[in-house]
Amino acid sequence: MPKAIIAPSVLASNFGELSAECKRMIKNGADWLHMDVMDGHFVPNLTMGAPILTWVKRDVPEIYMDCHMMVSDPARWVNDIARAGGRMYCFHYEATDDHMGVIQKVRDAGMKAGIAISPDTPCTVITDEIGNAVDMILVMTVYPGQGGQKLKPECIYKIREIRRRFPDKDIEVDGGVTQDTVHSCTEAGCNVVVAGTATFTSDDPAAVIADFRASVENAQLKASAL
Repeated sequence: MPKAIIAPSVLASNFGELSAECKRMIKNGADWLHMDVMDGHFVPNLTMGAPILTWVKRDVPEIYMDCHMMVSDPARWVNDIARAGGRMYCFHYEATDDHMGVIQKVRDAGMKAGIAISPDTPCTVITDEIGNAVDMILVMTVYPGQGGQKLKPECIYKIREIRRRFPDKDIEVDGGVTQDTVHSCTEAGCNVVVAGTATFTSDDPAAVIADFRASVENAQLKASAL
């Protein structure tokens, strides 16, 4: 089974101290940092791009930047994000008609490729060709573009179905994940947990990250016993 990976979302961090915030999460047990790249077109919000990621990478050389590309032209930014130090380039299914072309471009740039689906997108759009080509599939449990939303439980079935079809794939969940809601996601089969508010605003982020990791591992143990 794929290992548990906890990726705090920087959307809930103090952007004025972004590098320090990333270091704080790594110190408290984070595996990846989920970098929310928004272009103001695919989603109405505007956050960061390659120049900011470049400085974060310089300040935090050990960081694994899981770049969630909420952009309207995902092929355009691949090389910039790769040069900035991005490790995972996860683009939205809804943002392009050339999914395999973008995946190949990401791989050619030396990054891992991920594909994301928004709440209104059925998981059936992830064909066997796409699912086998990517390293990770991201199931959004809120609408992309804004932090602090509540998890949409009607999206959980997608995690379960994708895990059934791709048992060894990294499956990421993003949106409204807390210590109360994480279990429904991990029991459905996700192994990569993204959480912003729950981690960055906690008085004890190490305990929250440990709880998320335990939730993934316990769900996997339960599934393996069936």
